[in-house]
Amino acid sequence: MSTNKLRVLALMHRHLVPPEKVEEGTDITSAPWRTEYDVVSTLTAMGHEVRPLAVHDDLGAIRRTAEEWKPHIAFNLLEGFDDVTIFDQNVVSHLELLKLAYTGCNPRGLLLARDKSLSKKLLSYHRIHVPEFEVFRAGRPIRRHKHLTFPLIVKSLTQEASIGISQASVVDSDEKLKERVQFIHDSIGTAAIVEQYIEGREIYVGIFGNQTLHALPVWELYFKNMPEGARRIATDRVKWSVKYQKKYGIDSGPALDLPDAVAGEIQHLCKRAYRALELSGYARIDLRLDDAGRMWVLEANPNPQIAKGEDFAASAEKAGMSYEAVLQRIINLGMRWQPESVA
Repeated sequence: MSTNKLRVLALMHRHLVPPEKVEEGTDITSAPWRTEYDVVSTLTAMGHEVRPLAVHDDLGAIRRTAEEWKPHIAFNLLEGFDDVTIFDQNVVSHLELLKLAYTGCNPRGLLLARDKSLSKKLLSYHRIHVPEFEVFRAGRPIRRHKHLTFPLIVKSLTQEASIGISQASVVDSDEKLKERVQFIHDSIGTAAIVEQYIEGREIYVGIFGNQTLHALPVWELYFKNMPEGARRIATDRVKWSVKYQKKYGIDSGPALDLPDAVAGEIQHLCKRAYRALELSGYARIDLRLDDAGRMWVLEANPNPQIAKGEDFAASAEKAGMSYEAVLQRIINLGMRWQPESVA
């Protein structure tokens, strides 16, 4: 692991800048700025010089700081720009124009992975199993194609972090399908993607790498105490509500009772998906493992959540990597990334 002391410009949303001094007794794990705090405080403790920069709708702030302070790398913690999630790729393009090294995924990978329809087409082309799907855009008739059979799950085409996903997202009639697609159009403001609902185990695999890839141990989301008839899906509440997680026994950890050969196959499949979508830096691939043992790639998440103790960092720890080693690996990959390599 490189021990060079670097100037690191930490790019983050303006409402997620952590306080310089955290009051004693503050529960950092429930703070909205938890990831930003973990990254900044850990990198600082490692000896790097870290400067947090609040970014909203002004790219000039990045350019000015880059010119004045001359950071070695930008640690990209942004998930959008000016409150528009799909603009995250444009910020990274700007960093490339500034010739400033950055952590995480390149602009093309962000674009391909963000559009769930485009990513599924690419994965399918590479003979990777994905659920059957169809896209419904606002203002167009909501008519189900015959190849889509119930149950179906309705999601936002471009939003991440389970935004807009609840138990009502899984539908089993044309009436409910129309209702839910309309809900996505009206409340999320994006097109809706409707895909075959795959019953099975919810599996995640974290991956590091640019050209050479390293897959972390297979992780699973457990639903130990769900009410009768509830679908085992990663809803908004499953991901973010601690109270809901405790009530229904929702937890994540190493995938149990998974033969080594199957775990190896899953990791290999995730590397193939990572390459197919031209990702770089680090990402998390989400899958379903059905009762017949078939693996379905649901989506890829470049620049996933990297707070201490969350799935990505926890699976790395299981592989013997400390949190410090995870952040250093992310920085090293960013320093080595050449934008021309995907041109």
